[in-house]
Amino acid sequence: MDSTAAREQAVARARDQALDAAEELFYGRGIQAVGMDDVRGTSGVSLKRLYQLFPSKELLVEAYLERRDVRWRRRLAEYVDRREDPAERVLAVFDWLEGWFAEPGFRGCAWINSYGELGATSPRVAARVRAHKQAFKGWLAALVADAGRPATLAEQVYLLAEGAMVTAGVEQSTAPAAHAREAARALLNSRP
Repeated sequence: MDSTAAREQAVARARDQALDAAEELFYGRGIQAVGMDDVRGTSGVSLKRLYQLFPSKELLVEAYLERRDVRWRRRLAEYVDRREDPAERVLAVFDWLEGWFAEPGFRGCAWINSYGELGATSPRVAARVRAHKQAFKGWLAALVADAGRPATLAEQVYLLAEGAMVTAGVEQSTAPAAHAREAARALLNSRP
């Protein structure tokens, strides 16, 4: 391996370590409660390297949300894709949410939490949150369309999922997913 490849690997490793630490800390404690020195201490990445990778905390938050978005949506899609019946695929979203809500350390939706902390002051973070929510909404709309249901139903299913996330985070309960699933089932069974 040449020195350029070794340097690139070291940079990629440091970036992953920093993002792993940022995700743990930002999601667990809140973005504003965590400083770059906390990320340095948890990641083991020097402060100098951390600022080379992410010149501002805002850029680190944006990268954390972007990486979490890819992972979150991939996990959800992999779960839902195991179902063959289109209507069951829509309902499987809520089954997956229920499992997520039961995970140790669940603190609600990372994007909603981030928007609540920084949405009014950080256009970059607000844009990242909106991008995640639009992608999730679009994906749900495709599921609903595959089930032969109208676009208006997709909006309702989206609101059920979002409401379940917020409520589960506040109440620290998995029950909102089951309640939202039953509401989604009623919507799917209603006539257009």
